[in-house]
Amino acid sequence: MSLARATLKWAALAMAVAVPIVAAATSPLLAWRDPVYIVAGFAGVVAMSLLLVQPLLAGGYLPGLTVQIGRRIHRFVGVFLLIAVVIHVAGLWITSPPDVIDALLFVSPTPFSAWGVIAMWTIFATALLVAFRRRLRLNARMWRRVHTIFAIVIVLGSVVHAMLIEGTMETVSKAALCALVLAATIRTVVGLRAFATRKISR
Repeated sequence: MSLARATLKWAALAMAVAVPIVAAATSPLLAWRDPVYIVAGFAGVVAMSLLLVQPLLAGGYLPGLTVQIGRRIHRFVGVFLLIAVVIHVAGLWITSPPDVIDALLFVSPTPFSAWGVIAMWTIFATALLVAFRRRLRLNARMWRRVHTIFAIVIVLGSVVHAMLIEGTMETVSKAALCALVLAATIRTVVGLRAFATRKISR
């Protein structure tokens, strides 16, 4: 791949990640929010942006990175994703504990809450799966299938959660980011052939 083409791809990714964050930062709704709530909201925006990067790293689609290096970075980004989600939920808990409790119990009147909680618990489950992978003695095929299923649930839950919220994220940039996250996830799932019945050589 030529240097110019690789540069364009990295620039496109940077723009896809940065534009929603910048758009959220300029939202007039921030003027009426507490600092803790703002931090929690931005942690959610960052988490959505990381969901775009994750499948691209796992699939080896980022120029200049080998598949091995990409997946190594994928693990580190997963840690940052987990931290972002914890900050997001913790901030919302500080600002409004009853709303978070209702969301965790799936009794919240806001539909987006349930999708966010499903994605959150699946992220936590993925972290536990990674931590105890050796003890669980999962072979490569089973690991890839379970991890892929978790990733699909996380992406779908997060996208629906984000699209249903009318908050600081700008509508068009949010929709574009969610579409890109879905596209990147589908491409990686298909490319990795996680559910193929034949032995995976990659």
